[in-house]
Amino acid sequence: MKRKMSVSGAFYPGRAVEIERYFEHFSTVYDEKKSLPQLKSRVAIVPHAGYIYSGYSANIAYRVLRQSGVKKFVVMGPSHKIGFDGASLCDFSSYETPLGDIESSASLHLAIKERFNLPCVLEAHQEHSTEVQFPFIKHYIEDAQIVEIVYSYADASELCQIIDYVLSNKDCGVIISTDLSHFHSLSNAARLDNICLEAIENIDIGKLHSGCEACGKIGVEAVLLSAKKFGLKSQLLDYSTSADASGDTDRVVGYVSACFYE
Repeated sequence: MKRKMSVSGAFYPGRAVEIERYFEHFSTVYDEKKSLPQLKSRVAIVPHAGYIYSGYSANIAYRVLRQSGVKKFVVMGPSHKIGFDGASLCDFSSYETPLGDIESSASLHLAIKERFNLPCVLEAHQEHSTEVQFPFIKHYIEDAQIVEIVYSYADASELCQIIDYVLSNKDCGVIISTDLSHFHSLSNAARLDNICLEAIENIDIGKLHSGCEACGKIGVEAVLLSAKKFGLKSQLLDYSTSADASGDTDRVVGYVSACFYE
């Protein structure tokens, strides 16, 4: 069973050449201002809005992930369309993108399924929080293999156990998808998002629960718990808002990219 695209042409372009133009533009703009951190990271937090809004932030994280040489990733994101208990894992053979299909990691899928007994809630996988990551992975990580996990009413401690297991395998990594606050004024968004940024930067669970409004906060908490266990350090890579692209400062969405490393 192939995981078909569900938001191609909406959240990201439907043509490969247009996606690659985005990636080239994002990288060029970044490189004119900064030098890419020379880190070997296999864990990242990335946003999931349309590429015109959050693609620049996400692009930095994928360029950093590429430096690790890791090829197998679990991509974990929140469900925006349906509610269900826990997390969903489906037996996809591949994941479709305009740049070509990404293979599923059959071994990682089987290991997670057997260890954690996750159900397959198929309709939950028509999900943009995870899907917008696939073209980045296909472009930046040669011969990548992935497993998609979509969660709804889940406990961070449960997701943390999955992340712990994945990270215990040195050839595997984790990509956590989240946006930050939604539809506040620019000043209020900055205030709320700064709580999230401080929590991520300092790997501080308490801070995360003191006002962070990330839609994927459960996944963020889970990866912070795992980062603590593995003794990882955190580095913020970028923070931006939808106002940077739209100019609308009245109803703003915040975006962050970050990585964790030994």
